[in-house]
Amino acid sequence: MVEDVELNRLYWHSRRGMLELDVLLVPFVKEVYPHLSEADRECYRNLLECEDQDMFGWFMERSESEDPELQRMVRMILDRVQPK
Repeated sequence: MVEDVELNRLYWHSRRGMLELDVLLVPFVKEVYPHLSEADRECYRNLLECEDQDMFGWFMERSESEDPELQRMVRMILDRVQPK
């Protein structure tokens, strides 16, 4: 179970300087993060360490992360919001 303190910290770290990232990351951390495996939680925390401009490119599918695990996390977040 994810502790409230950890979720609150991640919520604030998920709020970025770009609205485009906020609308993807904040709902993800609130609704999906608590149900992730520990490995996926670590991957999400690593994603938050990346630069906003890099993440923006990944989420807009203009570029891809060199790290396959980060790219998998980006895909997981995008799959949640994109129609199938």
